[in-house]
Amino acid sequence: MRRALLALCAAVVGLVLGMVPAGAATPPTEFGNDWHDPITAGPPVSVPDTPSCSVTVADTAFRDYTPYKGTYIPPGDTGDPGSPKTTENAEKCGHRWSKVVLRLEGSVAGRQFDRLGYLHIGGVEVLRTSTPEPSPQGIAWHVEKDVTRYASVLRARQPVEMLIGNTVDGTYTGVIKVKVTLTFYAAQGRVKAAAAPDKVLTLQGAHTQDAVYQGQLTTPRNSERIVAEVYATGSGGGCEEFWYLTVPDAAPYSCRTKDGPYREVQVRIDGRLAGIAAPFPTVWTGGWSNPFLWYVIPGPRAFDVRPLEYDLTPFAGVLNDGRPHQVAVSVTGLPAGQSGWSTPTNILVWQDAGAARVTGALVTNQAGDPVDKTAYEPGAERRLTAEGGHALTVAGYLDTSHGRVTTTVTRRLAANSTHRWNADETTDALRARWHDAETVTVGGRGPATTTRTQRTYTMDGATTVDAGNRLRTTMTMGDRADLATLRGGRRTDWSLLDDTYTGDAAYNQNVPRDQRHATGVSRERYRLHGPGSCYDRTLATVQGELTEDRYGC
Repeated sequence: MRRALLALCAAVVGLVLGMVPAGAATPPTEFGNDWHDPITAGPPVSVPDTPSCSVTVADTAFRDYTPYKGTYIPPGDTGDPGSPKTTENAEKCGHRWSKVVLRLEGSVAGRQFDRLGYLHIGGVEVLRTSTPEPSPQGIAWHVEKDVTRYASVLRARQPVEMLIGNTVDGTYTGVIKVKVTLTFYAAQGRVKAAAAPDKVLTLQGAHTQDAVYQGQLTTPRNSERIVAEVYATGSGGGCEEFWYLTVPDAAPYSCRTKDGPYREVQVRIDGRLAGIAAPFPTVWTGGWSNPFLWYVIPGPRAFDVRPLEYDLTPFAGVLNDGRPHQVAVSVTGLPAGQSGWSTPTNILVWQDAGAARVTGALVTNQAGDPVDKTAYEPGAERRLTAEGGHALTVAGYLDTSHGRVTTTVTRRLAANSTHRWNADETTDALRARWHDAETVTVGGRGPATTTRTQRTYTMDGATTVDAGNRLRTTMTMGDRADLATLRGGRRTDWSLLDDTYTGDAAYNQNVPRDQRHATGVSRERYRLHGPGSCYDRTLATVQGELTEDRYGC
């Protein structure tokens, strides 16, 4: 870990000078027993220049599958339930915040698998994450996340539950140590309080049955915007961790399902389809049989699993009747009775401050015919081509204190892939692309506002094992999003995101660590552009050493 810290210091100097880190000029010829701490190219959370205060949410170590449980105490709470909030923290950052930032700091040493974890505050999932695999000498990493949207939950004491399920025994020795803090930035002067949801709800009585997460939801009767966020992950060590590689039952392959690789995460309200989304093909840090690919630079989203979002506002007229409604989240393509997906769900609600009750109706709920096609070609090289897709349009209106507002949401999904493998799967390759296009149009007084988001995910990877039992994996992954906001047909805002990872790593299988002779290179370029802003950072590694850390803007 000491070597990683020295390399990080060199990287900081390189960033200031716009140069390659000085300490990375001569990387080793193969992986050793220590390497650079995990690092990602994504931007830090931007914060205002206002007073701030921090609260520790969890400080613990995970050795098994026992959740950590504690109590979150907001800034300014003295610890005495009956006392006023007059502490220094309350004076520094107040009770309405412009930004709230979560930071997880982790460390682990020895031998350990990648592990999946969550953090709940007041029953609300505020973070889903996974861990890097450690070196014998140990690694440290951190995750930052903007959690301002959960501000309404964070204003009161709440129960905390966190779990990174782990196994520690004679073989797997890595104890995962974590500390989680929240930093609150005051709304002060020209820096206004964030326009966060008024409430964040969870599904009451929710449970998982096969691939369905369902429960009852009762929204405030004056809700004027409703958004669901679903932290969907295929995991658990089975085939659904690599759902994009699965094939129909008739094809000879180690991971088979009834229909093949198409997956779609759906939200239904009282049995009616309310939202669809394409899951991101997350690769955890032991993925594709090759942890050497991910030791320093993880795949996109591996440390911060972003939720799928669904604008459910067209259903607000139905939900605002004061009665509980059934909400179900399911994953299509998963055979009945098979587990492997987790889909915890939060419901974000904005309320009409000028009305005690908002009424309305659902006027359109139209789904296209789903597409899920596969074609298998036998031979020395077996090949499966797959195509999937779906479209949904929902529209509704609300009679608010500021007039009638109509919301129309259209979402179109498309996926295609080519999977190639041989009889013993010593060659296994996939080229795949997923599209998730969403348009939300809100009309009322004045010109209509339209927000268009085009998400594109790509994966081009291959694993081969040669006659000498040396495994090699090559991988390119892309996470892209093109967002534009138009008012009255004129563009008022836009952003472009392009996060691309490439890697190539090899090692000798089924031998002691010192005989693996592992090699690996990896690179990530993260670009984010918007009106008057530019972020462009590139990282590169060779045999676990950071060889490039460069800004392009």
